Amino acid sequence: MYGSVSFQSASVGSKSFRSKSFCGKSFRRLTVAAAFGAAMVATAASANPLFLFPPAGAAMPPYEPPAAAMPQEPDDGVAEPSRFKRQIVDYRTGESAGTVIVDTPHTFLYYVLGNGKAIRYGIGVGREGFTWAGTQTVSRKAEWPDWTPPADMLQRQPYLPRFMAGGPHNPLGARAMYLGGTVYRIHGTNAPATIGGRVSSGCIRMVNEDVVDLYGRVNVGTKVIVLPIEHRADNIRGARG
Repeated sequence: MYGSVSFQSASVGSKSFRSKSFCGKSFRRLTVAAAFGAAMVATAASANPLFLFPPAGAAMPPYEPPAAAMPQEPDDGVAEPSRFKRQIVDYRTGESAGTVIVDTPHTFLYYVLGNGKAIRYGIGVGREGFTWAGTQTVSRKAEWPDWTPPADMLQRQPYLPRFMAGGPHNPLGARAMYLGGTVYRIHGTNAPATIGGRVSSGCIRMVNEDVVDLYGRVNVGTKVIVLPIEHRADNIRGARG
């Protein structure tokens, strides 16, 4: 690689001299090659510096986990139909603003605003044989209410707990508005897929977001009208939305 070297001289001294000369030349060539290589590395590094560790005093870049590792919002699989979403609708009624009207057959609850308008909420109502009708007033309000199933419910469903503290797993949901001296309530639910169905033992259930909204609008003493299952909306001169 560095040229042929002859050791054919008969003189030992000559061989020693030639050997020393060869080593000196080889060392100089290696030094030049190393210097050239270092210059090339330095040039590449200045154009695209890639360090195993950042220079002293440099800020470390923030760690970002791969997209696949980022936590995702839980999907409860519930796709609430748009007609059950809270919205302001046309609603003509002789009742005063602030009245709550439960349209049992259509599974809607209306909070009367006046001037032909109302806020409409989707609800779940009593299953067959457990619906009721009448006029009550809100007698009590509670946030994250405890649940104590009444005796007749425990007879039908003995597996139910005798008491359940309020919280996200409580079937009464985030809020409850108690109706008169009855066992019935307007309350939230931890089963939003039941909205629009006839599934309860007579209570009116709403998704938690909606019951919180209604809770903030009504007061103790608010009038609540629950329409019978045979009732039709056109009997109140129509409700559109």
